[in-house]
Amino acid sequence: MKKILVIDKDTAACENLAAQLTAHGFEVQCAHSSVEGRKLAMTQQPDAIITEAMLETDTAGFELIYQIRDERAESRYAAIRSTPILLLTGIEQVTHFRFSLNEKQTYLPPISGMLSKPVQIDNLVEKLQQMLLTSSASA
Repeated sequence: MKKILVIDKDTAACENLAAQLTAHGFEVQCAHSSVEGRKLAMTQQPDAIITEAMLETDTAGFELIYQIRDERAESRYAAIRSTPILLLTGIEQVTHFRFSLNEKQTYLPPISGMLSKPVQIDNLVEKLQQMLLTSSASA
């Protein structure tokens, strides 16, 4: 069973998503802040992380991803650096700014995928399975 960490300040949304992912065969934990998410990611070492961009601040989710992806040899996040990360966010609804995963046209931190809220669970599960497959193939 693949372990998924969901990080979202909206407790109800996080728990709802966890229940839906559990019904699809994933083991899910929720965190409601970037601090809690970092701690759980380090201790639980999930197979994938789903995070909202807007946590304690509008950019805390991005900052979390940058910290996890830190390439420095002495980074305390080295053990989880390559964990697939899916940005599941409603930031476009708040900022009205469209994000792109085109590496030459984006300022996003290195992520495995991005979906906008609200998301259909089937689309999310499909994206997660693709990320996990790609991750295990490159390991």
